[in-house]
Amino acid sequence: MAQTVRSAGSRPAPSRVAHPRPATGSLFATDGRPHPLQETLMVVTGVLGVLAFVTAMFHSLHLISSWAGLAGILTGLYGQYISRTTWERFGLIMGIGAAAVGFYLGMAHGGLFGGVIT
Repeated sequence: MAQTVRSAGSRPAPSRVAHPRPATGSLFATDGRPHPLQETLMVVTGVLGVLAFVTAMFHSLHLISSWAGLAGILTGLYGQYISRTTWERFGLIMGIGAAAVGFYLGMAHGGLFGGVIT
């Protein structure tokens, strides 16, 4: 195949337009706008994840751990769907992970309805 060689005068000039936001690479980098719904979902997912994880360590609290884990997983997944920043996604993934561990251990210890419905 033939290649076209352009002279130095026909090349486009490098762009000197500033980028809309600097790339910092920080976990705390945001877009500078408030996201109250996303941040609320992140906090709720974290609280439910911690609750599910802690109560999963006790066999008799399997109802709390399984329901809190399920609610934390669903809340976190919706939060991931609408999240805007890396910080929100990081917090949601940590909460979803804790909620999932609590949910699975709660299911292993008796499940969502274990002992309530016979």
